[in-house]
Amino acid sequence: MKPVRTLAEALRTGVVVLDGGLSNQLEAQGCDLSDELWSARLLADGPEQIEAAHAAYVRAGARVLITSSYQATFEGFARRGLGREAAVGLMGRSVELARAAAERIGEEVWVAASVGPYGAMLADGSEYRGRYGLSVRELEAFHRPRIEALAAAEPDVLALETVPDADEAEALLRAAEGSGTPVWLSYTVEGGRTRAGQDLAEAFAVAAGNDQVVAVGVNCCDPAGVADAVELAAAVTGGPVVAYPNSGERWDARARDWRGDLAFDPAAAGAWAAAGARLVGGCCRVGPATITAVAAALSGDRPS
Repeated sequence: MKPVRTLAEALRTGVVVLDGGLSNQLEAQGCDLSDELWSARLLADGPEQIEAAHAAYVRAGARVLITSSYQATFEGFARRGLGREAAVGLMGRSVELARAAAERIGEEVWVAASVGPYGAMLADGSEYRGRYGLSVRELEAFHRPRIEALAAAEPDVLALETVPDADEAEALLRAAEGSGTPVWLSYTVEGGRTRAGQDLAEAFAVAAGNDQVVAVGVNCCDPAGVADAVELAAAVTGGPVVAYPNSGERWDARARDWRGDLAFDPAAAGAWAAAGARLVGGCCRVGPATITAVAAALSGDRPS
């Protein structure tokens, strides 16, 4: 059902379970995601598949659904021959589909409109490197139109996610100003630093003191580094932390496939919550069954 509380209010009372990877669930449903638009292609070609994937996570225990707009950009849609009006409509549809799935149960479920980094539009793995050669102002100009389009669809929060460096985080937060929609900010990290190699404490500090930000943290990273990152984010910002790593595998952009071993242990969610995480779930390659296990691991956790 549509929530009666804001997400910020919910985070003050306990840990809220996020969903897992949308793309892996869509693939499990038989969808072909080889296109550069990835799951965003299905906003036009298979919206019922997206709603079904969201519904699978609601059944699994997720109470925040992240929309299929991670790679939904005006530039990406234009390459498919879609104009601005059509692109705005598809971005809005991403929120509508998540909301429809959320309304299937009699519990509060929040919808987070995904705002992926500039590198997601390039579809070449750049989001795991950052440093695109663009200024903060140029990145802000890129992000603002789609943030405005997504905010107009009235999600509960904007998920500024998989951000590889602090410069893009600054640009995203600037672009979200005036949208009237709360945001969370999550970096993709490696070795205790941003993917661009920046000091993680300084990166988290970009969002400190920003009243629009309901949580700061990490996503789409190795689960092994999450606990330390969560503790650092809580110390730097003094607010709720979001944590949703991937399976532990690594994305090979050239082969367009995941490599390595699974390393996501749902039991670790309890340690993340103890370190300050209030939004906990999974990212790429983390499916509904794992989210059910995460929800079970978190069932007794409350803020201290």
